[in-house]
Amino acid sequence: MRAFTRPLLAAFLVVASAALGIQPANAARKPAWKPCPEDRTAQCATVRVPVDWADPYGASTTIALARRPATDPKSRIGTLLVNPGGPGGSGVDFALDSDYFFSAQLRRRFDIVGFDPRGVSRSNPVVCSSGLMAAAPPMFLSDAVRYNRNVAFNRRLAADCAKRTGPVFGHLDMLSVTQDMEAVRASLGERRISFYGASYGTLLGEQYAERYPSRVRALVLDSVMDHSGTTSGFLTDETTTAQDSFDEFVKWCARSTECALHGSDVRRVWAALLKRARLGTLLDPFEPEYRIRVLDLLDVAFSSFYDPQWHALALYLKEATSLKEPAAVPKPGGRHSVVEIENSFPAIFCSDWTMRVSGWTELRVRLARLASTHPQMPVSPLAMTALAGCLGAPVATANPQRRLSPARTGGRVLLINSRHDPATPHVWAERVAAQLGPAATLVTYEGWGHVAYGRSKCVNALVDGYLLTGRTPAAGTACPGVEPAATGVGRRGVSLARLNTWSPEEGVVEPPSAQGVHRSRYP
Repeated sequence: MRAFTRPLLAAFLVVASAALGIQPANAARKPAWKPCPEDRTAQCATVRVPVDWADPYGASTTIALARRPATDPKSRIGTLLVNPGGPGGSGVDFALDSDYFFSAQLRRRFDIVGFDPRGVSRSNPVVCSSGLMAAAPPMFLSDAVRYNRNVAFNRRLAADCAKRTGPVFGHLDMLSVTQDMEAVRASLGERRISFYGASYGTLLGEQYAERYPSRVRALVLDSVMDHSGTTSGFLTDETTTAQDSFDEFVKWCARSTECALHGSDVRRVWAALLKRARLGTLLDPFEPEYRIRVLDLLDVAFSSFYDPQWHALALYLKEATSLKEPAAVPKPGGRHSVVEIENSFPAIFCSDWTMRVSGWTELRVRLARLASTHPQMPVSPLAMTALAGCLGAPVATANPQRRLSPARTGGRVLLINSRHDPATPHVWAERVAAQLGPAATLVTYEGWGHVAYGRSKCVNALVDGYLLTGRTPAAGTACPGVEPAATGVGRRGVSLARLNTWSPEEGVVEPPSAQGVHRSRYP
């Protein structure tokens, strides 16, 4: 008897399962909404989806949802799906915090719905041994020994995480998440949805619209990921935008008497601190028992650029400069005491990005070139983390980099990006807009920080107007920058670190602390 081919076998299973009354995991069912445990004023539910969308009758997993219904049901436009990025950010938390993030107009007219992507938080999170993660080698790759240790460690870590997480570990790519999002849309009973994605969440918006263009009413991409770049381009773009943010901090210190280093040579202060970090003699001024390494110090500045928190960074650098070098150098802290810890960033990112590096010799040349042209930020700590976490291909890249297909992305798209964004450079937004073609309108916030919505009345009016009417602003529209105030908390009282927008660290608060942003591996 001739064996079934794969398509014939799949068709046979569909017919047989239907005859037996067996439903695939992606069969649309209305969510059973209940008050959320964290906030009973919001509604929570789950949607069941296949672990592997190519095998809808195989293993399944659940996707956690949260909803804040429109405050004016009679004026309701529809559903605004939201995603805060990460990768690893919780859409459920974003929806729960939407009262503080989105305008009253949007909350009045839309049900705001967020979901935790597979592998994140309440949706079968990726979990790994905290003891193994605490024993990770340094992620600042400065020699062949560290490079090879990271490759070996990544393979051990991936095996551990896969064992503890289960079969979903091998299916965390954004293409799978777009299919989950389509299942969410179907379960909500919406013919079309509106979408707001921040940072890494813009990749979800881009690829969902590409795959399901007829299902998109309006699409906002805030702080845009460009999924078409090479490894070299990724490192260069990320480091260039981190250096640009440092340069903007220096300019602010020169013009503002509020800067704790006003009147000082900020670049010289920073160079001295970097030298001490390389020697292992720099301590955190607010946690003196903690030794600051090079990547930690880069992280302090980089995380401070997110809001940005220039006042806090200047204070931190001044205090670190005045702290005397220790007679005996303490050991780094930050050890975990629990058995498992969530660790979604590398598993997701490495499923979406192929970081091709032939070995330490090639990487050393690339890093040396970056350092020669980016003196204060010799490498973006975010780029270094992403690269180091993917060395040795610990997770198969199911969704490698490629250009978008503009003919398949449906109607109008609004892109918005800060001119001086430390994590998603403005040039990425320009490239994605070019890939999308006439469908795309790019608005530039001529200011600082990561995630533009909420930074000014101008930005909010443009985004809100588009979501409410579907009409994009005129090409070339820009909003003036608003100089940041002395605060360590994100706009509207919502911490950007909590939303975890394209950032694997928790972010600093005022005053910053290297221990607070230290990355022994990933969060």
